[in-house]
Amino acid sequence: MGPSLLRRDLIRAVPGGLAAALWAGPLPAQAPQLPYPQWLEHLRARARERGVSEATFTRVMGGIKPDTAVYALERAQPEFHEELWQYLNRRVSEWRILTGKERAKQYASLLSRVERDYAIAPSIMLGIWGMESAFGDVVVNPKHMRPVIPALTALAWGEPRRRAYWEQELLNALVIVERGWSSPQEMIGSWAGAMGHTQWMPEVWLHMGVDYNHDGRVSPYGPPDDAIAGTARFILERGHYRRGDSWGYEVRLPPSLAPGQAERMGKRRVAAWQQSGVARADGRPFVRPDEEAQIVVPVPGGPAFLITANFHAVKSYDPSFSYALAVCHLGDRILGANEFMQPFPGGERTPTLAEVQEIQRRLTALGFDTDGTDGRVGRETMVAVRAFQRQQGLEPADGYAGLKVLARLRRGA
Repeated sequence: MGPSLLRRDLIRAVPGGLAAALWAGPLPAQAPQLPYPQWLEHLRARARERGVSEATFTRVMGGIKPDTAVYALERAQPEFHEELWQYLNRRVSEWRILTGKERAKQYASLLSRVERDYAIAPSIMLGIWGMESAFGDVVVNPKHMRPVIPALTALAWGEPRRRAYWEQELLNALVIVERGWSSPQEMIGSWAGAMGHTQWMPEVWLHMGVDYNHDGRVSPYGPPDDAIAGTARFILERGHYRRGDSWGYEVRLPPSLAPGQAERMGKRRVAAWQQSGVARADGRPFVRPDEEAQIVVPVPGGPAFLITANFHAVKSYDPSFSYALAVCHLGDRILGANEFMQPFPGGERTPTLAEVQEIQRRLTALGFDTDGTDGRVGRETMVAVRAFQRQQGLEPADGYAGLKVLARLRRGA
């Protein structure tokens, strides 16, 4: 959902990081400070201070019914534990790579202009676009979306922990409507208010948005120009991205340098790491020896990475290491890079598109609903896999649609 306080609360079982338990029923407000009519008058005064006209406020909020189903969605935690290799395999999938290659060609001019104006490499923008919305799938196929303003209204009124944050986001959404950039009907997104190609929260839309296609308004919907440019502006200005630098490299450590020791050495110039015997895993030379970088080994016995400031710039959009690594790796794979050289311990290779489709077809034939057989693993496929794993006594029943599940399906046939 873009740079939100709540990203880690959202399961990425469907494109764009949509919330878990999308079918949860409505619940009463958790702890509203005021009865709803009084709170609405309080909000009216706050909106007036932000420049929202009485006419706009009445038009937007007059008939709003708070979407109290979001309380259950906010409390819901991700139901699937993923190892890092599973996280990467599911997101850096063949479907995303192939689709990303198509988008890279289709929008080559846009990505080049964005790099010129905002410094961000096309690979990074493709990685974020693919991770956040499956290259706009949630824009053209919004089956998991919900109206944002009723959701934010419920959170701003009745969610006790972050009430001030949600109220600010609701006011941001009202300012967007006041400016004529969008309408309440168009503003659909996740339960927490993330919208469009790169899943902007209203604050990002309002303060980082760019009218890049010069149509008179800023929008994360429709053509991806504004979404890509605004997100690039965010990573440049708030993440302090450095033009021309890499995000990092997979590396091999020399026998004399233990992973833990290397991680404790902190930031050093790439050239200094080279002098210590650190080399790129693929044998190629480092692009910029003067970059400062640090060693990270996220899983003992797995690949080691030399990450730079630009990796942290990507993390400004989402604080998760796994997310940033997936974005950077997906972007690299789209532009022709290979998989990581060092496998993760206990991991499997990424299943091909055809293998994922076969898993879905076989599960469907056995009565497990995967919501289609397109080779994309969303929440429904994960639920179906987990039900099959439990039926077959496979442990762990983690919902991962991988090669072990495929092998069992084939044996059963």
